[in-house]
Amino acid sequence: MSAFAPAPEAAPRGRMLAAQTGMEFRLQLRNLEQVGLTLVIPLLLLFFFNLPLLYSLGVARRIDFVVPSILALAVISASFTGLAIGTGFERKYAVLKRLGATALPRSVLIGGKTLSVLLLELVQVVLIVAFGLALAWHPHGDPALVILLVALGTVAFAGLGLLLAGTLRAEVTLAASNLIWLVLLFAGGIAIPLSKYPHAVAQVLQYLPSAALSDGLHRVLQDGAAIPLHDLATLVVWGAVAMIAAIRWFRWE
Repeated sequence: MSAFAPAPEAAPRGRMLAAQTGMEFRLQLRNLEQVGLTLVIPLLLLFFFNLPLLYSLGVARRIDFVVPSILALAVISASFTGLAIGTGFERKYAVLKRLGATALPRSVLIGGKTLSVLLLELVQVVLIVAFGLALAWHPHGDPALVILLVALGTVAFAGLGLLLAGTLRAEVTLAASNLIWLVLLFAGGIAIPLSKYPHAVAQVLQYLPSAALSDGLHRVLQDGAAIPLHDLATLVVWGAVAMIAAIRWFRWE
């Protein structure tokens, strides 16, 4: 009889994380319009940012600067803006309230959402790289470093996005995440190189997570740098602080 005794304890965290990641990824794929925009918009930006009529970047080959910038922008858009807005409205419509009544810890929910976004970003990276190569892009450096930078950037921005979504109202999250995205686009070395700013300003902006991600990708893919230690360390610090804060203050409703 003991073999049929109930075992009501929660599943191991590893199993819960895998299940939550799979569910979050399937939910993303069901929203075909949003997925399509997520995948297509970076490609359109890659094309338009590569047009020399926009503004001077002060680089020898414009495409060599633009592709790493678009990779950074894609990570920020998916793991910060998109994740923050989607999760904020899940809270508003009490979707997360139901999950909060289960044995699912906040850390597993946040980890599952982060990993599901990372899976989608891998598709983005493949498409952006393929389109860049079609536009005569010449990448340099170690692809493993690119993957590491994308992963660390995803953790950092997902933590920040979920911190917003888990503490603010959905409408405030919508406005704040879009405003922050716009600021990071121009102040984070993505649309405009940090070298274009006054030296004192650039010294401060380099510690933004967007600047670390963008600069790291440019150093590896554009300059062929070995290991961008400053950028990696900056992303690690931002990721650790953002994730700890999101787990600590995230509210189910």
